[in-house]
Amino acid sequence: MANLNKVMLMGNLTRDPELRQVGTGAKCVELGLAINRTWTDDSGQRQEETAFVDVTFWGRQAETLNQYLAKGRPLFVEGRLRLDTWQDRETGQNRSRLKVVGESFQFIDRKPGG
Repeated sequence: MANLNKVMLMGNLTRDPELRQVGTGAKCVELGLAINRTWTDDSGQRQEETAFVDVTFWGRQAETLNQYLAKGRPLFVEGRLRLDTWQDRETGQNRSRLKVVGESFQFIDRKPGG
């Protein structure tokens, strides 16, 4: 059976990018995206929900995003899902979190003042 792991998201940054360098020397940036969805329910009432998604970019893309983005800016992201698992230090319980590893992006608006 074939497999596909592809994500396309468009939303606004919830915080400024956080560029860091890992032990191997590679650079990564952590982004938070807020993705809004609106719809009309069966009773005709307008409903709205927001999904918050963590996205990680690596290498030169990470540096570019860190340079040009700030909280509130819109961004289109293509990537793949990754499940992070770890053991909680305080409780010893197994934890997991689904994240997006960014593979490409597009700026949606122009940089203010640019």
